[in-house]
Amino acid sequence: MRPRERWLAAVKLLPVDRLPFWPKLDAAYPPAQQPPFNGMSLAEIHAFIGSDQHVWLPACIRTVRSRTSVETITRGGERVTLYKVSGGKLERRDHWDAPSQSWHPVQFPVRTVEDVKILAEIFADAAVEPNSDALAKTQGAVKSLGDNTVIAASIGTSPLMEWVEWLAGIENAHYMLADAAEEVEGLFAVMQKRLVRTAEVAASSCPADLLYLVENTSTTLISPLQYERYCFPHVSECGRIIRSAGRLFVLHMCGRLKALLPLLAEIPADAFEAFTSPTLGDTTLLDGRAACPDKCLIGGTNAVLWTKPAETIIAQVEKDLDALPHHRGIVVTSAGVMPPLCTPQTIKTVCGWLKNRPSCFGG
Repeated sequence: MRPRERWLAAVKLLPVDRLPFWPKLDAAYPPAQQPPFNGMSLAEIHAFIGSDQHVWLPACIRTVRSRTSVETITRGGERVTLYKVSGGKLERRDHWDAPSQSWHPVQFPVRTVEDVKILAEIFADAAVEPNSDALAKTQGAVKSLGDNTVIAASIGTSPLMEWVEWLAGIENAHYMLADAAEEVEGLFAVMQKRLVRTAEVAASSCPADLLYLVENTSTTLISPLQYERYCFPHVSECGRIIRSAGRLFVLHMCGRLKALLPLLAEIPADAFEAFTSPTLGDTTLLDGRAACPDKCLIGGTNAVLWTKPAETIIAQVEKDLDALPHHRGIVVTSAGVMPPLCTPQTIKTVCGWLKNRPSCFGG
């Protein structure tokens, strides 16, 4: 099988020639490595390892506004996002972190109930439509990549998780949800309308193989009751739209999920990605397979494990795979982003072992 064919068969819980393997390397990985890897592209390092690659491309949508604006200004290591309506303005600030090669929020736009109302107006004014220019570029990229990789695109994040992570921050998000529930839930309603429209547009036009909600779900951020009340219906609505269009729907959830597994089993999703094992996460592959027998599990390890020697990593992965009744619907990955402490040689050793390991796809 080619990598794309292997990936898609695994997501559909079909037999494969061997388990797919995807180490999640990001922009922070090459600079942290020794030569020659620090001068290589991610694609070149994946080729050295022998990965079954997974590549992100744009979802080919755009947002059109008539009475509000959202503007982002980047100056050096600071990124400022301005949310403007006729009656006010909100501001979010992100700082660039060079070691992780990523932006981190340092000031959230929501601090008062009035801010919630402004954001509700911002989201209500967001009309989502296909982006023909992005679509043409993505179609070209898909053609050039061929069967060497599976293609993924994000359609966004459910309202509660976007609220907690990017709009209010963890503490203020929970305080305001308790103290101003009506206003916050009103914001969630308009956010969900935009997300639903995004799902509809992406399902009908985006050429990616896998359509994601990037949720970052974890019971360290929200409670199971909050997930049931807010995330479950919102995510399920998107799942029904995407799957009814004959597309594959994946949830990126990189945190602690064990208490949510009974709810996750009922969500119309094809796969859970970044499924993280203990002790960083709290879900083994067996936990996921027992609770969610019809979902593909993408992950099965954790970042701490990948800081160990190759033989230790192999022993743990083998133990976790041996515990399963079968290996359909399993993609072995680093779960979260691969820690730079793990060398390409170590990853290659684990990859080579996995490629030669007998697996069971019956049952």
